[in-house]
Amino acid sequence: MNKASKIWLNYALGAAFSALLIWLIYLQLRSHSALSNLRSVWESSDRRFLVLCIAMMPLNLALESLKWRLLVNSATSISYAKAVRSVLAGISLSVITPNRIGEYPGRLMYLREKNTFRLVSVSVLGVVAQMLTMFLFGFLGLLFYNIRFGNWITIIILLACFALTVAIAALYWRFEKWAPFIERIKWLRRFHVYGQLLKRFSTKQQLTILCISMLRFCIYTAQYLVLLKWMNIDLPVLDGFLMSSLFFWSIAVIPNIALAELPQRGQIAMFIFGNYSENLVGILSATAGVWMINLILPALIGSLFWLKIRFFK
Repeated sequence: MNKASKIWLNYALGAAFSALLIWLIYLQLRSHSALSNLRSVWESSDRRFLVLCIAMMPLNLALESLKWRLLVNSATSISYAKAVRSVLAGISLSVITPNRIGEYPGRLMYLREKNTFRLVSVSVLGVVAQMLTMFLFGFLGLLFYNIRFGNWITIIILLACFALTVAIAALYWRFEKWAPFIERIKWLRRFHVYGQLLKRFSTKQQLTILCISMLRFCIYTAQYLVLLKWMNIDLPVLDGFLMSSLFFWSIAVIPNIALAELPQRGQIAMFIFGNYSENLVGILSATAGVWMINLILPALIGSLFWLKIRFFK
């Protein structure tokens, strides 16, 4: 294939992939009835809360891009602008994959760097930091829920969450201590290689990455609480934060595809926040709003960056 053919094929594939992502997002937006609730309450609610929530989205994106650049720079140097574009491209791909597992592969596909193996290893660290954050806050939310509304089933879930949180923390902080044991299991040996690569990060760097992940989680949760307030659902700050943490943990551990997860999000939200309010329309609308602002809007922007992706060099 000559150079001119590769150029045209790259543009064609990039445009087709970008158009496909946009079309899939559009189909899902059109099919979700919860989004009609947003339109119906637009005129009757205080829009300042909505504006505040939207204003926090770039801050969330900026922190994630900073974390991603810190991870990638251990393998190859990239600009902050490229890190932002890579994150957005990853979000756009994540919406069509189960539990958003396509986010980090999407970032790597966009970067198209040579040091792929090292980038995969730092992606593992990013994923584990994100999981640890989610489980730490999810455990706090579950603990609070058990104190207020718990039963024997939720107690079992709490214990399982605690065990998983400890395991993820060990994976993140002390991988090299238990990595030799997994070499005895053939199909787990590949993780030892990741562990050796991840040891290049200092404890301070790992702490920085984890703190950024936790700060992002707090901002994301604040956005949800602001939208609940927009829907005239008043919650005590502590209760609202812990129950929102439980909500985000729940949607993270239950299998789903991001584009099809809105109805599932709505059901979980109604189950959790129904203990505080009978305004189910408001709960559904706030859930749809945070989904739109933090996932769908960045995905639409990120899908445009695939126009410039070069599938062939």
